[in-house]
Amino acid sequence: MVSEREFLDGYDPRAYPAVAVTVDVVTLTIRDGVLHVLLVERGEQPYAGRLALPGGFVREETLDQAALRELAEETGILPRVHLEQLATFGDPGRDPRMRVVSVAYLAFAPRLPDPTVGGDAAAARWVPVAEASGLAFDHDTVLAAGLERARAKLEYSPLATAFVDEEFTIAQLRGVYTAVWGEEPHAGNFHRKVLSVPGFVEPTGTTTERGGERGGPRSKLFRAGDARVLHPALLRPTPEERA
Repeated sequence: MVSEREFLDGYDPRAYPAVAVTVDVVTLTIRDGVLHVLLVERGEQPYAGRLALPGGFVREETLDQAALRELAEETGILPRVHLEQLATFGDPGRDPRMRVVSVAYLAFAPRLPDPTVGGDAAAARWVPVAEASGLAFDHDTVLAAGLERARAKLEYSPLATAFVDEEFTIAQLRGVYTAVWGEEPHAGNFHRKVLSVPGFVEPTGTTTERGGERGGPRSKLFRAGDARVLHPALLRPTPEERA
C-alpha cells in the first residue's frame, strides 16, 4: 500500500486538468410586493456589459466566506440573511476561460438596501425576477434553480418569515407567498392554514398601530415560531386547482 508521503513525492499536478472553483449567489428580496434578484453588470471579459449573479473565484477561505465576500465586494451588501448552498454547476464550457465549477448559494432577507457597486462589477441593481434573463455564463439556469428552491421551501419550511420584519401580519406573510409563488393564495384559507401549523407563527399579543386602508380593525401581529418543518405543508395550488 502506497503511503501518503510516497504518493505526494510522486504526485505530478500536470497529470490532472486544471479546474477552478467559484461561487455565485442568488440573492432574493421583495420590493414593493415584487420578488427581485440582485444582479451585477460585468465590467470585464468574458461577457463584459452583461448582467450576471454576484460571484467570483474562491480564495484561501471557506465557500461560505467566499459567497459573503463576493456579495459584499461587488454589491456593497453584507446582509444578515439566510444563506444556504443551492447546487453545484460544472458543465464543460460554462466558462470560456477554463474549466470552472461553481457552488451556487441562495440568500434572502427583507428590505435589503440598494447595492453599491464595487470589485470587478461595473454596476449592480435589483431586477424583478420576471425581467431577469439573458444572463452571463449559465446564470439563467442558476437563477431558475434558486427560484424553484425558494418556492418549494415556502411549502415545507418557515422560509417566508425570512422575507418579513421581526413582527408581521398574516396579510404581510401572504404577500411573501404571492411574490415568490407568482400567485396569491386565498386569503381566508391561507390565514386558517398558517395558524393550524404548529410552531409556524406565534402571536405577539399586539396589533398594528392603525387599521387597513379602508379603516378596518387593526391587525394582529405575529413573530416566527420555532418550527423547522411545516406540517401540514402549505402546498402551491395544482394546475387543476388553478383552472
